[in-house]
Amino acid sequence: MADCTEYLALLSSDNKEIVRESAFRAGEDNCVEAVPRLAELLKTNHLGIQEAVDSSLRKIGGRETVEAVIPLLRSDEASVRNLAMDILREVGNQDMPSLIDLTMDDDPDIRIFVADILGSTGSLLAVQPLCEALLGDPEVNVRYQAAVSLGELGMEDAIHCLNQAINDEEWVQYSVIEALTKIGHTSSVDALVKALDGASDLVASMIIDSLGEMGNVKAVTMLLRRIADSPTALRNKIVKAIVKILGGKSLTLLSDEERERFRQYLLVALQDEDEEIQDAAIQGLAYVGGEEASAGILSIAGRLDPDRDHDRLQLIIGFLAQIGLTEALKTVLLGEDQDEARVAVQVLSQIAPNACTLDDCVCQVLMEAFWKASLPVQRQIVGVVAAKGDEQTKDFFIKILNEHQDGTVLKSAVYLLGEKLRLSEVVNRIFPLMEHPYDDVKEAALDACIAIGGPDVQARFQEMFGRPEPINRLMAAYALGKLGPMENLDILTQAAEDEVPDIRKVAVEALAASGGDDAAWRPLVLHRLFDESKDVRLTVVEIMGRHYDREMVPHLLDALNDEDDWVKIRAMDALGEHATTEAVPLMIDMLDNSNRFVVMKAVEALGNIGGSEAFAALLEVTNRDEYELVSAAEEAISKIQEM
Repeated sequence: MADCTEYLALLSSDNKEIVRESAFRAGEDNCVEAVPRLAELLKTNHLGIQEAVDSSLRKIGGRETVEAVIPLLRSDEASVRNLAMDILREVGNQDMPSLIDLTMDDDPDIRIFVADILGSTGSLLAVQPLCEALLGDPEVNVRYQAAVSLGELGMEDAIHCLNQAINDEEWVQYSVIEALTKIGHTSSVDALVKALDGASDLVASMIIDSLGEMGNVKAVTMLLRRIADSPTALRNKIVKAIVKILGGKSLTLLSDEERERFRQYLLVALQDEDEEIQDAAIQGLAYVGGEEASAGILSIAGRLDPDRDHDRLQLIIGFLAQIGLTEALKTVLLGEDQDEARVAVQVLSQIAPNACTLDDCVCQVLMEAFWKASLPVQRQIVGVVAAKGDEQTKDFFIKILNEHQDGTVLKSAVYLLGEKLRLSEVVNRIFPLMEHPYDDVKEAALDACIAIGGPDVQARFQEMFGRPEPINRLMAAYALGKLGPMENLDILTQAAEDEVPDIRKVAVEALAASGGDDAAWRPLVLHRLFDESKDVRLTVVEIMGRHYDREMVPHLLDALNDEDDWVKIRAMDALGEHATTEAVPLMIDMLDNSNRFVVMKAVEALGNIGGSEAFAALLEVTNRDEYELVSAAEEAISKIQEM
């Protein structure tokens, strides 16, 4: 390792790479003696050398580095000055006296630079010289930077001088207000409010935003006193600040007179182009609103994009629900603006109780509006009422079944009457919907009839199974499997032999889920292990895994020879999960399968089964070149070792 004397020599080399490497090493070895030379090298027009020097000076740090870098602040090269400032921001606190001396420099640029640097020191020692610069420096940009840096330091010791500087010229006021906001001290509230008197509109706006950010309740009374005499733009800012400080709920604690006056201010603020002001007004009106508020907020919500503005829209809908049921909601529900109507339905869905009854006015509003609304709104309404309705709403939905044609609307009616209420009286109307042209309506009708159940429904499905259309046999087999597989064993036995694979698959699943005597369904299911459809065979293997016992083992072993890889994989899963030792030789053969996923599954299964034969085979796998396969084999071996 070279000593510092050698580094000093190398740093003067004509070879740029040697200089760069030496500069880097000098920092690594903390060569303080090299600091002056390193500082000089910052002026070099060579990016690699500058980066190495920058890194080393930061590592070495100390008074020597600060003193060596400070002169570079006077460089004519902007890049050199910027490098020097960056270094001093990091290590300047290691020699505060040298920095503080610069606050009295004759060059205003130097005073600006050092004011900036002091803000990054994190030192309490920086507060006093920055305050002196803020209150006494003749150069406005120095005062501006001093305020910025006091804000970055964030120390309460700076509050007194910042409060004094609030009446400086506008450019300085910006940074003073920002600094006071960051520090957030109570004593600044009075100073900020007092400064409103002589402030320009822009500064006044900043002060009000600051008071809102600080969140000090003390500011509310002062702001309320000024709100009436303020121009509209500023008044809207005050509204936002007060709502931000108090929150919406606390507005209800104002006196009746104050609350009504403030409600009017909120309504005006609702028209502001600034979204933050709009949102504050909406939040406030949620607690002190009314008809006019509801209408105004609905208008804003209707203009929002449901996807792009999703989060904002949901908040607004919640606030509208907070206001409650209004005539504005009813009017919009039947109006021509579909976007506003859509929002109104969402609001009413939040206002409505969990169970809609005939006595509930919100549900009544929705049901009465249904037949007058446009189709998109009808779809929304019927979905809400179906989710919340009870038996008292059945007539509304029966009328829909009888008179409406839209599939989405019909689905909601079918759900409530069938799945939710299970009304046998509507079977005659729901059952024919299984012939509907839309599959989702068919499925809804099928699920509803299964939920209703009973001998009549079962007889209808038995009759349906005899129809020539495959879709009818498929739905019938599925339904009869749900309604009573043992009672419908003959039909399900026929279905298991149907020419359509999906029907055979449904029948097999129904038989296995019967919960009845195994002897009744096992032969029928196991016979399908040799079905021509891989989907049916796959279903059978999955059933064997769920109903695993010793009788299933030979059949699962046979499935390992299936022509379809997924059937093999599901058989391996079942045999591995139940640690079937007879499967080990066949699993070992699978390790040479051309399908890599089959091989991975064989490794996993062998790890689950364990034993010396499986262990030896897995050890062989670890000699292969495939990283992922070797990793899986190692994991499987670890599992065997833990058994």
